[in-house]
Amino acid sequence: MKKLLLLAVLFAAPMLISAQEETPKDSIQNGWTRSGNISLLFNQAAFNHEWTGGGTSNYSGNLSLSYDFNYRRDKISWDNRLIGEYGITKNRDDKYSRKTNDRLEFNSILGRQIKESNWYASLFLNFKTQFAPGYEFNEDLTPNDEGYRTETTHFLSPAYIQFGPGLLWKKNDNLYVNISPATAKFILVDKEFTAVDETVPGALDAYNKNKYFGVDANKTSRFEFGASVSAYAKFNIMANISAENILNLYSNYLEDPQNVDIDYTFNLVMNVNKYITTNVTFQAIYDDNAVQGFQIREALGVGLTYGF
Repeated sequence: MKKLLLLAVLFAAPMLISAQEETPKDSIQNGWTRSGNISLLFNQAAFNHEWTGGGTSNYSGNLSLSYDFNYRRDKISWDNRLIGEYGITKNRDDKYSRKTNDRLEFNSILGRQIKESNWYASLFLNFKTQFAPGYEFNEDLTPNDEGYRTETTHFLSPAYIQFGPGLLWKKNDNLYVNISPATAKFILVDKEFTAVDETVPGALDAYNKNKYFGVDANKTSRFEFGASVSAYAKFNIMANISAENILNLYSNYLEDPQNVDIDYTFNLVMNVNKYITTNVTFQAIYDDNAVQGFQIREALGVGLTYGF
C-alpha cells in the first residue's frame, strides 16, 4: 500500500501542481452536463515501382471517441466517461492489416461531498476491454501458411472490471484523484484461451508457467482484491494546446502486492482550427499478468476532430 501511494504521488503530483494553477474551482450546477469528442487520424505513404530510395506503400488510421456525462445535485457528484479507440495499419505487400490501437473503457465515480471541502466519499466502477480480435504473427511463415497468425484476444477476452468504495479529492471535472483501499477486481476471459487437457502429462504445468492473463486453466475468470488509485488532470499549456493525463494504479493484496499495475496515458492536443487538430499520445502499461515488462504505445497524427 505504501508503494502504491508513493507511485501515485510521483505520477500525479506534477499533474496536480500544473493544473491547480490553471483551473478555478467550479461553481456547483445541478443537473446533467454532457460533452463528447470524435477524432479521426489518417496517415498514408505511397511509392511507385521506380522509386529507388526504398519504402513500402502503407496507410494507417485511428478513430477515437470520448463522451462525458456528469450529474450534480447539491453535495452529490456523479462523473461518467466512455472511451472508444480503434486503429489499424496496412502495408501494400501484407495480406493482413494490423491493429495499432483497440480500447473500450467506461469509468464512473459517484461521490458525496464531505462538508464544504474538496473531499468526497466515493464509489467507483471501471470497465475495460477491446473491440476486435488481436493476433500474434509468426514472421518465419508466409501469410498463406497455416499458423501465420494466431488469435490471442478478442472482445471481452480479456475484460477487466474494478469497483470499490474510497475517497475522492476533486477540484473540478478536469482535476481529481480517487483512492480506494478496498477494490474488487475481476478479469474475464474466453475459456477457449485457457482450455487445457489435464490428462495430458505436463500440459497443466506448461500452462501454469504462462497463464492467460493470470487466469487458471479451464477457468473463465480471476478474482483479485486490493487497492487502487486513479487520477485525472487536464489543463491548457497555451492557447489552442491542451494536455490530458490519466493515471491508474492497482495493487493486489492476495498475490504479489509489490507488483503494482500501472496504466498511464498522456494526450497532447494542438488545435489548428475548430475541426483540424494534431494529436500526440503516449501510453505506458505494466501488468505482470499480461506480459513481463512495460507495454508502450506512441502515436502522432493530424486529423479531423468534432466536438459535441
